[in-house]
Formats: sequence, C-alpha cells, structure tokens
Amino acid sequence: MSIHSTQRNKIHPYKFALYLSLAGLIMMFAALSSAYIVRQSQGNWLEFRLPQLFYVSTAFILMSSGSLIMTKKYFKAHKKKKYQFLLIVTFILGIGFLITQYYSWIAMYESGIDLKGNPAGSFVYALSILHAFHVLGGIAVLIVALYHAFTLKFEVTAKRILRLELTSTYWHFVDILWVYLLLFFILQR
Repeated sequence: MSIHSTQRNKIHPYKFALYLSLAGLIMMFAALSSAYIVRQSQGNWLEFRLPQLFYVSTAFILMSSGSLIMTKKYFKAHKKKKYQFLLIVTFILGIGFLITQYYSWIAMYESGIDLKGNPAGSFVYALSILHAFHVLGGIAVLIVALYHAFTLKFEVTAKRILRLELTSTYWHFVDILWVYLLLFFILQR
C-alpha cells in the first residue's frame, strides 16, 4: 500500500474539527430538548400555536441549502457567474431566515408569550434564539465565502473546494437542526 493511498483515506483535520464541533452542538440541543420534555411533564405548561412565520423561515433555510448545493456544483464545474450568483442567493435566503425568526419572536411576544411567563414560550425562545446565533455564525462564514468569490482569482483548487465543503456542511447542519427543532416543537404539543 502506497503512502498516497493511505493519505486519501484520512479525513482532513478541518473536517474532523468541524464534525467534532457539530457533535457537541447535537449533544447541547439534545440536552435542551430533554430539558424541555422534563419541564413540560411538571405542569404549568401553556400550549400555544407557533407563529406562521416559523414555517416561512423554514422555507427560507431549506431553499438556502438547495442553493448552496448548486453553488458547490457550479463552482466545481468552473461556472463562475452561476457560482457567484447562487452564493449571493444563499446569503440572502439566510438573512431572510433570520429576519423571519425575529418577526416570529415579535409575534409570540405580541400574543402574550414572553420569556418570563410560560415555560413553554421560554423554551421556544431559548432554542430558536440559540439556533439563530448558530445561523449567524453561518452567515459570517458565507460573508467570507462571498469575499473570496468576488476578490480572489477564480480557480477551482483543493483548498477552495475544502472551504466550500466546510461551509456547506455547517450550513446544512443548521438547516437540519432547524427542521428538527420545528418538528420537535410541533410534536411536543
């Protein structure tokens, strides 16, 4: 077995670090989900309808994942303009997700669900706001990706593919995490 074939089977250190971080996030959200269930069983739990904008924000984040898949495809196919355009689309959809989340929280507050009152509302705020902070991290990474897309010479290199793969992995993770949270909120009613 050559040295090159063994190196191809190893995971890149950056990917490994990202996977470890994502595993930590999974454990954190699993713990918070468990806390939600335990607290719900103790009573004093007021059920309420989730704001409709949560569903709109879900559409935004799902579409952003789809556009990021196409971004990576066009980058690897050396289609610079389509790659750049879809990277912008992904960024805008990510911002759209955050805006609709914000207005969802306002809708909850205006309907009498605040952080201090009902524990059900407090958990929805806490979990969705914590998730939004992770999306903000993804937005920051997308800003760096946009900077590279428009300032660096267009070249399909292993380093740039790795960056795009790391960005995609993280972004798809926060997408899946939001879908999980929304389904969790729905099913716990």
